[in-house]
Amino acid sequence: MKQRFRELIQTQRWLKYVPNSLTLCNSLCGFAAILYMLRAYERDLTRGDALGVFAVAAVVICFAMVFDALDGFAARIFNAASMHGLQMDSLSDMVTFGVAPAALVAIMTHSLRDWELNRTQEIAVYILSSVYLGCAALRLATYNVHAILEKKSSEKFSGLPSPGAAAAICVTVVFAYRSGIRLNAVAFILPCYAAVLGLLMVSPIPYIHFGKWLVSVRRNRRRMMALIVMLLLLCFFQIYALTALVTLYVLSGPVMALFRKFHTAVAPSNP
Repeated sequence: MKQRFRELIQTQRWLKYVPNSLTLCNSLCGFAAILYMLRAYERDLTRGDALGVFAVAAVVICFAMVFDALDGFAARIFNAASMHGLQMDSLSDMVTFGVAPAALVAIMTHSLRDWELNRTQEIAVYILSSVYLGCAALRLATYNVHAILEKKSSEKFSGLPSPGAAAAICVTVVFAYRSGIRLNAVAFILPCYAAVLGLLMVSPIPYIHFGKWLVSVRRNRRRMMALIVMLLLLCFFQIYALTALVTLYVLSGPVMALFRKFHTAVAPSNP
């Protein structure tokens, strides 16, 4: 079966272009999300409708994560992994998980300028959004360097992955929309949250590589049970469970780092 599959790949050369096509879909989702956000500036839009626009843009960014996961999988399946694909993947991630979430935070808050936002607050929001964007660029550049230089793959990332940071912003926006939270309450908290996420991306704190964690599920009963529980929670509680799971993932890095540091400090030294 494997031999036939390899022969199919060799005869059907177009299959080699599938991973890069999926990567392009990733970047196009980010671009589409940015374009859709601009609808928030339409004059006849109410606050509730504006938050709906941002929620749709957030969903599009999250949907791009499907393409981000599939392109690497397709590259391994079709034996099409290359340095060109690696660079292209990071550039697409920069658009979708760097520029688009930063624009979401900035545009969401800037759309309040005629209601409650003064000039000083507006500049502060731009600076906080820029922190997220700059850290995302540094994170992706660092990931590229490590991918080129390191020979072994690891189940952990150093720093919060950019898709995880983008997911944290997007699920917060969708959660606010589904819960009926006021737009200004979200818009004033989100920039600070985005800046914190940006700093976590460039931090040395280790995070679990969720893709590789999923691959190893079949060989680990505990992970299988954890995955089943997460899927059940998502089925019954949907966006509320998703928001909780993403937030727990973001917090897992600092909490485990503090736990390891505390454990090392109180552990008795060997004689």
